[in-house]
Amino acid sequence: MFFWLDFQCAAADDEDVKSQIEKLWQEVNLLKEMQALQTVCLRGIKAHRKCYLLNEELKHYHEANEDCIAQGGTLATPRDLMENNEVRDYAERSAPGTSDFWIGVADIVKEGQYVDVNSLPVSFFNWDRSKKQPTGTKRESCVALSVAAQGKWYDEVCRSLKKYICEYIIP
Repeated sequence: MFFWLDFQCAAADDEDVKSQIEKLWQEVNLLKEMQALQTVCLRGIKAHRKCYLLNEELKHYHEANEDCIAQGGTLATPRDLMENNEVRDYAERSAPGTSDFWIGVADIVKEGQYVDVNSLPVSFFNWDRSKKQPTGTKRESCVALSVAAQGKWYDEVCRSLKKYICEYIIP
């Protein structure tokens, strides 16, 4: 009888130790994630509880988004004019001479219904109305931010090659 109780206590202790080890691993992974995010913030800019990092490689929209996701972020999606202007200014400083960049807005699923890369509806838009944007054609379903047009947006063919800006949420 005593042996059985000792065995149960030992098994309970083992589970407790396993649980503590699992919690420590989760904390270590969280710290690694935060360190990686700080590295991103040092290479890019930090604004609006996000870090932005410009990528100079030319990619089509989907490749650009996949690259951002692989690095723990998404394509940048400005949520208001102030954030849009921060992203524009950062892009202008970081890649002088480049006129436009992919951002995380598209109407691929339903024409005219713009969503971010997480399929959430977008409520802020900064269309270049002087160029009658968005054009409303099914061919142009991805959105680019134009530094040349003071941060205005235009819809573009998703297969076009552009530099892009990733965003990372700061916890």
